[in-house]
Amino acid sequence: MLERLKALLGGDDLPPIHHWGREDVEVAAAALLIEAARVDGRIDPAERATIAALLGQRFGLDAAAAHALMDLGERENARSVQLHRFAHVVNRCFSEAARIELIEMLWAVVYADGVATDYEANLMRRIGGLLYVEDRDRGAARQRVLARLGRDGA
Repeated sequence: MLERLKALLGGDDLPPIHHWGREDVEVAAAALLIEAARVDGRIDPAERATIAALLGQRFGLDAAAAHALMDLGERENARSVQLHRFAHVVNRCFSEAARIELIEMLWAVVYADGVATDYEANLMRRIGGLLYVEDRDRGAARQRVLARLGRDGA
């Protein structure tokens, strides 16, 4: 996978998302994580660090590969005007449990800068719907993130 990421990063023309293969779900997940970071108007360094760590942990990547995947996700996110394209790839490749895990990862990015804005909360509702994750599962994922951060449900 690292060679594929390097090849994609080396070229100016990324393949359109409809040509992505099953292994490219990692790029779609990275693009959604980038969207969670940028929806409030900027990507904070803490959000970048969180995304890289989450991608590395989830997909078994070393730091360089995780950063390469994050960069690729950021490039693809910037090229897209809709989240549905990314959600479609995730829905095809991830089980229900893996989609809930992705929601938890998204909440971790949302809270990486210390606060969840109304824009971020709205995005989480939209992505949860696109990924067919029920409200209770999305709420439970949020609570798990808050518990890891040592915060209450506020």
